[in-house]
Amino acid sequence: MRVAFGSSPGGFPRGRPALKLPFRNVYGMVEEINPQCSAKGCRAPAVWQLRWNNPKIHTPERRKTWLACDEHRASLGSFLEARGFLREVTPFTSSGDAIIS
Repeated sequence: MRVAFGSSPGGFPRGRPALKLPFRNVYGMVEEINPQCSAKGCRAPAVWQLRWNNPKIHTPERRKTWLACDEHRASLGSFLEARGFLREVTPFTSSGDAIIS
């Protein structure tokens, strides 16, 4: 059975991948940015790490990371869980502690 997700405010459920920090801006200067939710259109601070992999293309130990705010934790998690990709959800405390992929 195929599960279809419709769109909703903020582009549920997928957005952009977690940002690698720090990054170079268009002027070549390094900028520190606050980690944000990965949901499309959301700029809320990241509170959760959703660690996942696609078993068809990733090795079992490989993990990708989406960051989520409290509001989008469930919707992003449901999207990954419906596809069998979600491996773990952990609190996000700081970019120094994160494993960004």
